[in-house]
Amino acid sequence: MELDDAYANAAYIPGADAYPEKWAQAAATFRAQTLCELDLAYGESPRQRFDLFHPPRLSKGLVVFVHGGYWLRFDKSFWSHLAAGPLAHGWTVAMPSYDLCPDVRIADIRRQIVAAIVSVSQRVPGPIRLAGHSAGGHLVARASVPTTGARWQDRLVQTVAISPVADLAPLLRTSMNADLNLEAAEVAAESPIHQPQPKVPVTVWVGSDERPAFLQQASALETAWQCQKVVAANKHHFDVIEELAEPDSALTSTVLA
Repeated sequence: MELDDAYANAAYIPGADAYPEKWAQAAATFRAQTLCELDLAYGESPRQRFDLFHPPRLSKGLVVFVHGGYWLRFDKSFWSHLAAGPLAHGWTVAMPSYDLCPDVRIADIRRQIVAAIVSVSQRVPGPIRLAGHSAGGHLVARASVPTTGARWQDRLVQTVAISPVADLAPLLRTSMNADLNLEAAEVAAESPIHQPQPKVPVTVWVGSDERPAFLQQASALETAWQCQKVVAANKHHFDVIEELAEPDSALTSTVLA
């Protein structure tokens, strides 16, 4: 369809096909070497599970990382190694999976992520920081919108949306929508740019070498919420998240700021 190419990341990243296997191997190695609890339930479906990675000392609080994949693919098992940066600074890291479209709608996934945050926050005391990539960037941004009765938001201190889809409207003009099943009402309700600004600092993080559509998405959220935007030099949509595995990286420092 009209915008398929605009939102095609892999086609413009050299060696893109090798990334999922590389991620999965790094994640499995990390889990084998790290104190963690795996497949903790926060909901009824088999995918409503999270992994919890513990620092070797008393935790400073909770970082929740939400993965991407256009709400259509991947799960928590690909990203475990990205917990390394926050863990090194004494933060507990949670990584949830969630049901995928077309089995559920994007609004359902957002509710699942909130349920995951609530569940893990009951296990881990202290401040809460959210980070997410691509579709996960959308989900953490949307979850950060002030919500009546959301007591966990009283503990929220920072959100970092990495290469987020902040405006869902363009996806109506992609072939993906055959599975996303987006309609105008859901676009308005679930696009962060159409929602009130969170009460906590939000940083939009995007790679300089990303598709123009993702640079535009980052700018749209920056404008809508008057928040900080960082353009990471020489990073594309797949490697923009790698710095989370590095304790002293700029991205890790931003998540923990």
